Amino acid sequence: MITGLAHLCFTVRDLAKAEAFYRDTMGFKHAFDFLSDKGEKFGVYLHIGRRCFVELFKGASGGPREGQSYQHCCLEVDDIRRTVADLRAKGAQVSDPVLGSDHSWQAWLSDPDGNCIELHHYTPESWQAPHLK
Repeated sequence: MITGLAHLCFTVRDLAKAEAFYRDTMGFKHAFDFLSDKGEKFGVYLHIGRRCFVELFKGASGGPREGQSYQHCCLEVDDIRRTVADLRAKGAQVSDPVLGSDHSWQAWLSDPDGNCIELHHYTPESWQAPHLK
């Protein structure tokens, strides 16, 4: 049985820049690094919260497969307006929050490699609400 999102994995052009964005701007916590046999860092695991992580690997842009269908990752937030303000204060370009057709609040931003990130705030009227126990 699937119980939640374990991690999202991105191949990034500049590992240090991507790690700084997810750690310093988004507020994720460093969990561990991936090191080669020579001790060179080629990846990092960052903790979002609960049991969720983002995994970053240094490599060519575009992902491991031609024609990859990745659209965006969606992160739940507890206060959309405060989160947007906090991210903007850290230099991120974030859209204004809007109420989506699913009756949940959303705002959008991108990481340094152009990967889209949706911020999602559930409301009592959200279509997802019956599943959020």
